Amino acid sequence: MATRWTSRNQEKPSYLSALLKRFAIILGMTLAACDPGVPERDKAKGITWSEHVAPIIYDHCSSCHRPGESGPFPLLRYGDADRQAKKIKFVTSQRYMPPWPADPSYTHFAGENFLNDEQIELIARWVDDGMPRGDSLREKTAPEFYRGSRFGKPDLVVRCPEPVHIRGNGTDAFLIMKFPYSMQRDTVAEIIEFVPHRRKIVHHVNGHLLNYDEKRTFDHFGGKAVFGDTRMQILEVYEQMQIPYTDGKEPVYPPISPNTVYYLPGYVPPVYPAGIGGVRMKKDGIFLLNNIHYGPSMSDVTDSSYINVFFRKEKVTRPLHEAQLGTFGISPIEPQLVIPANEVKTFHTSKKMERDISILSVNPHMHLLGKSYLAFALTPAHDTIRLIRINKWNFRWQYYYTFKNPVKLPAG
Repeated sequence: MATRWTSRNQEKPSYLSALLKRFAIILGMTLAACDPGVPERDKAKGITWSEHVAPIIYDHCSSCHRPGESGPFPLLRYGDADRQAKKIKFVTSQRYMPPWPADPSYTHFAGENFLNDEQIELIARWVDDGMPRGDSLREKTAPEFYRGSRFGKPDLVVRCPEPVHIRGNGTDAFLIMKFPYSMQRDTVAEIIEFVPHRRKIVHHVNGHLLNYDEKRTFDHFGGKAVFGDTRMQILEVYEQMQIPYTDGKEPVYPPISPNTVYYLPGYVPPVYPAGIGGVRMKKDGIFLLNNIHYGPSMSDVTDSSYINVFFRKEKVTRPLHEAQLGTFGISPIEPQLVIPANEVKTFHTSKKMERDISILSVNPHMHLLGKSYLAFALTPAHDTIRLIRINKWNFRWQYYYTFKNPVKLPAG
């Protein structure tokens, strides 16, 4: 799990426990009886697209179901939803869509996207009633999106100097790529957004930022931009990609800002309040993708993914640090991560905090073998601080979950 970060129970007498349990059952039955579900006035006049369903679709579905994004069909107008109505009813009733793997009964996050029972019932009744449109004059206006970004028009678009050719041989490809850029002046990036061109085969991206000193000599636009020969030593690869300075002085390589470019299926870069985070960018630099994974393709394709950069307007007062627990991280996995065939096993990892930290985001990551996931912190007093729970792991949706407010973890 990658983490971004700048009451104990007491045993009660059995008689009291029984009373409390009975009270809870009665209270639960009373609340269930009082739950209005779909308002009676709406049941009487019927559910319509304009008044009831459009606001749900536009608020929860359209950001992905639009041209250039991951949704397989658009949902930007009545005709779009009418054609896919039965499919929408099924995937929402099964809670498959909108995808939100985190358990909302355990923790809440900023921008969480799931439907409540009433919204699911509204969609189902609308479909069962024949998808009536209602008064189009009262219909909520469809949201407008900037094509090619989740955040609007970027301040800088960085592209690889050459396209990537993926062979249709049904095997995975792991590449190293560089995205060089040159600007008029130094700045600070607020959001760095990797935009995949071939969404069906781009699985994950891990990349760094290299900042070049303008007083040194370098040719960061020259050399090979795409490298797939993993048998070579990495320094030889960097030489052929012309990553080092060319003046023969020390240090040979420019400073690196790790983990600045990131992508997973469903991933959206987190946005933090003013003053928190940000990545310093010299006017000349490279986004170096030290690992971009293309899944198997059965036909030859060309990928032209790119990187959007949004500059920060405010001064950075609280920088970020990213730590990874588990494999290649700051804490070991116990027991050793070995899963024999036809077995289900549970693994743990933990790390003791040496000082106070504030967690901003968490990013569970388990590839295809994961089943469920739970992360929490224990204070020195053994109180539990909930972080995240995923009851049914989904390889296709691996979000960065950002807390509504920073979660403070005390030392120890």
